Amino acid sequence: MPLTMPMTMNDVWDLYREELKRVESQIHADLKSDVQLIDTISSYLFNSGGKRFRPLLLILASRLAGYEGDGHIELASVIELIHTATLLHDDVLDEASLRRGNKTARILWGNQASILVGDYLYTKAQCNIVSFRNHEINEIVAETTRRMTAGELAQLSVNCDLQITEDEYLEIIGNKTAALIAASCRIGAILADCPEDRKDNIESFGWNLGIAFQLTDDTLDYVADGKKLGKSIGKDLQEGKITLPLLSLLQRCSEDEANKIEKIVQLYDFTEENLELIVKLMQRYGVIDYSLARARGYVEKAKKSLLSFKDSMPLQALFAVADYVVDREL
Repeated sequence: MPLTMPMTMNDVWDLYREELKRVESQIHADLKSDVQLIDTISSYLFNSGGKRFRPLLLILASRLAGYEGDGHIELASVIELIHTATLLHDDVLDEASLRRGNKTARILWGNQASILVGDYLYTKAQCNIVSFRNHEINEIVAETTRRMTAGELAQLSVNCDLQITEDEYLEIIGNKTAALIAASCRIGAILADCPEDRKDNIESFGWNLGIAFQLTDDTLDYVADGKKLGKSIGKDLQEGKITLPLLSLLQRCSEDEANKIEKIVQLYDFTEENLELIVKLMQRYGVIDYSLARARGYVEKAKKSLLSFKDSMPLQALFAVADYVVDREL
């Protein structure tokens, strides 16, 4: 029986609000630059929303592992710098016009500025990491950024490829999304200098949570309220991204329906009518429920990774975050 009461996500935000405020202050300090364009674009990005999900996980993981210092604040900022750099680059690659309901930096300042400011954020994060003089943290950040880049390249190489397998898709989202979430959690454990098996357990939580996070995002792309999501329904498909809902639909629908979907994708014929057809087919064949069930399965794997830890406020907070990942508004 848990010693602490189960939490909601709102409870978590309330409990860790002060630490997150400190992270926010650290982010703004890290972004100070003599180059006006860096200040302008960075301020626009960091003031336009975002839950600071990855910094929160680093904070919770460090507290779960028993860390009592302040180093997690600067490291949480580093993680958010890296995440924001990937968003800048992603928007250029995807030719995106909206991010969280706001115009993307590439629309306002152009692709060149977006790429260069993204590069600046990456290098600033690396400089801050080096200042910690912790080889294990240096190593995991370097390996994580390598994997994220490899994931983006793999995604690019299979755009509009309906022949990719579910395993190949999972490998791509593992590198693109889960790697940074897993690293956020492991860095928290490294700070606490806990035993290796504990670090592995906390990292496993982050990895499985990251897969669940992306599976849910990819499902929301077809069914969520477009205004709340900050992008139009079916946007991933319009960008050529073949995700689990579409792969699952192709396995379940008739041959004629599959041929029609293939023709739509090959011709980039993503009219409102065609997107509506695909969404209706997904609903008919239970694809949305299947994809969300897969996400919930990864959440359960994530929770099991932490069963060896004693009940505590950080543990219940991590469980609440895990549930939130798949229960976000559809």
